[in-house]
Amino acid sequence: MLFNSYSFLIFFPITLLLYFLLPSKLKNLSLLADSYIFYMGWNAKYALLLLFCTAITFFSSLIIEKIKKSGDGKKQVKNRAILAVCISLIFCILFYFKYLNFFMELLAQFAAVLHIDFHPQKYSIVLPVGISFFSFQAVGYLIDVYRGDIYAERNFFRYALFVSFFPQLVAGPIERSKNLLKQLGKTYRFDFANLKNGFITMLYGYFLKIVVADRSCIIVDHVYSNGNATGIQIAFATFIFSFQIYCDFCGYTTIAIGAAKILGMNLTQNFNTPYFSASFQEFWRRWHISLSSWFKDYLYIPLGGSRKGRFRKNLNVMIVMLVSGLWHGAGVQYIFWGFLNGALQVFDDLTKNARKNISRFIQVPVTFVFVCLSWLFFRAKSMTEAIELLGRVFGNLAPASLFHDLSKTYGIGGVQIAVLMASIALMMTVDWFRYRNVSLKAWLLSKPWILQSLAVSMALLFILVFGVWGGDYNPAAFIYFQF
Repeated sequence: MLFNSYSFLIFFPITLLLYFLLPSKLKNLSLLADSYIFYMGWNAKYALLLLFCTAITFFSSLIIEKIKKSGDGKKQVKNRAILAVCISLIFCILFYFKYLNFFMELLAQFAAVLHIDFHPQKYSIVLPVGISFFSFQAVGYLIDVYRGDIYAERNFFRYALFVSFFPQLVAGPIERSKNLLKQLGKTYRFDFANLKNGFITMLYGYFLKIVVADRSCIIVDHVYSNGNATGIQIAFATFIFSFQIYCDFCGYTTIAIGAAKILGMNLTQNFNTPYFSASFQEFWRRWHISLSSWFKDYLYIPLGGSRKGRFRKNLNVMIVMLVSGLWHGAGVQYIFWGFLNGALQVFDDLTKNARKNISRFIQVPVTFVFVCLSWLFFRAKSMTEAIELLGRVFGNLAPASLFHDLSKTYGIGGVQIAVLMASIALMMTVDWFRYRNVSLKAWLLSKPWILQSLAVSMALLFILVFGVWGGDYNPAAFIYFQF
């Protein structure tokens, strides 16, 4: 079920009514049932996979905690073994669904280099929506219990809701047990202030998705699939893609945060004005924050973090970003995207002192240009296509073709492009205020109800008029659903 679908417009109000009308003891059970219904909207059988990941981490955490409290002299060794087996099992499942065919293709290519006759079967595997997100959330919880950062949850249904909570289930943010699981231990009554706050948040998320991301998608898909597109057109489409992926992913998490807020819960902020970053290190502190912090706590720091010298620190950064690239997709282009992001962060570290005297006004746009360059590899269907597109960009940047026959070149006319650019400018204005620690939402909520109603009505009208709908509207899936 998509947030931008008619079915969700029916599902969500019913979910709210049930949650707030049912007795306290049944609230979480109702949310759990609704979360599984939400997930089963894509492929019902994969709800069993979600349940399996939930069960194995739940019971493993109880065993780990029980062994900790025992007087067994080998309890540390036993707990490490349980942790390793459980995590390995979950990652094996993830490998099968997401990476098996990619791995077999790599083996075939390696065999061809060695002149070995090896032609592996290509398996028909449907990737479960959001598997990387709920797998990482469950694994993070288990590691927290192993480390003693939290106590093992003893209520299976509450823990199952933590793993499957529908607003953030399929595309994040990746929640920590210290935040969401603790909140699920409480019961919440209907609060009109939460309704206003959450609804305005959701509206902004829908603006990012339906007005900006889906309109950007038309341009990007049109140019990237056009074998005759010029370098300047590809460069422009890549520039637009940087806003498509940001507004698509940030739009999803913004809707998720708003939906959770109406229920009374607070999800982790996943983005913090990333395109105002003056370096790649800063960019990754502001982009996909829940994933970056997950890798920091469960991979970067265990590898040694920055405690073992500069070389080891930068090596750890490269390892984390390579894994991050692979997490995003099973393809060489994703691995190279991770490598490029890691290399640029290492470059940031090596030139930190030299950049101190360079104005942030210069560093921000330079960083954004390299971000756009990295997005080209992310958007390409293969490494071969990425190299070919990059070659065309640097081979023909003649500006004359940029505005040639707009509808044919970009799939939409000049008016639609103007709407898109104005919407991007509006989004960047909101981000600029956030960057300056000014919340426009808080400002609006402090005003009289008449002004609030007028602003919300205008926002709804703007989305209805300028959203990408079409005569036979088919809601576009969020980009990060494939991860």
